[in-house]
Amino acid sequence: MGYLEEITRNLFNYRPELTRQADFDSFWAETIAEAKAAPLKAERRKLEDYPVGQAGVYEIRFQGMDGTPVYGWYLVPEFMGKDRYPCLVHYHGFNGSRGEPSEFMHWLLLGFAVVSIDCREQGGRTGSRAPSSGGYSMNLASKGVRSKYEYYFRYQYMDCMKAIDFACAQPEVDPARIMVEGGSQGGALTMAMAALDERPVAALADVPSNSNLVRRIDGQHGSFAAVADYLRRHPEELDLVLEQLSYFDTMNMAERITCKVLASVALKDETCPAEMYFATYNRIPGEKEIHIYPFNGHEGGGAKQTEIKLDKLRQWFPEWFRE
Repeated sequence: MGYLEEITRNLFNYRPELTRQADFDSFWAETIAEAKAAPLKAERRKLEDYPVGQAGVYEIRFQGMDGTPVYGWYLVPEFMGKDRYPCLVHYHGFNGSRGEPSEFMHWLLLGFAVVSIDCREQGGRTGSRAPSSGGYSMNLASKGVRSKYEYYFRYQYMDCMKAIDFACAQPEVDPARIMVEGGSQGGALTMAMAALDERPVAALADVPSNSNLVRRIDGQHGSFAAVADYLRRHPEELDLVLEQLSYFDTMNMAERITCKVLASVALKDETCPAEMYFATYNRIPGEKEIHIYPFNGHEGGGAKQTEIKLDKLRQWFPEWFRE
């Protein structure tokens, strides 16, 4: 047995008890129905002077389920001259933003259109109109923790779903070839969309967050240290808060994932510890593959993992690249 196999063998057997509530499925059915009923009101504006003239670069905006304007990019590999393209929907890490168009050019060169959106109230232009009846501590991971209907990630998960709605509505996009992708928080959003939305055919998640949330909070790892801080101030709400957050824990969603999954974790990652993601990964019933970086931290595999993703897509979907 090699070194990596020896130090990771317990990870592939890690299945902590689920925290899923009896109304888990009905809560998400209700939430998705609410989001679908809200008008998308999509807009796109082409940047005619973008320096990479071979690509169509559009600033986009659409509405979240609460009417919040969500901002992002839509990129099209116009140099390929096709009528329709597969589309990658990208979700960013905590406190990040939609990024810059140049960050996604490798996907365009592979032949993908790209949608990249802001997460509300983080580092981009997108704010929030969601109701909030209480305060929070440190960061958005603790916003609305007293109610699953007000919790921050309820609205963010649905923004991510409406980003898929936007992609599928574009004339250049083939809605049968949708992928979701992201790292850290973006990896969590990728897993959530793979579970809650039937349209993605592949999910690419790196060093994902939002898995095994009780352990994340207990260990004060990453953004969920904010929930621990909130509970220090409000210890009488412990059981209430943990129950509300269970609806957003990807390990409770994993059995719903049917698309192909390519994931990665890093064993020195204290922000999103690898073991906690395995609580999700080990419950994914469909085709899946994970790459483990034993001496990396939350940066994960970086460019090496990007190379793996590019190659894996050509293996999974060779027909996409024969045209």
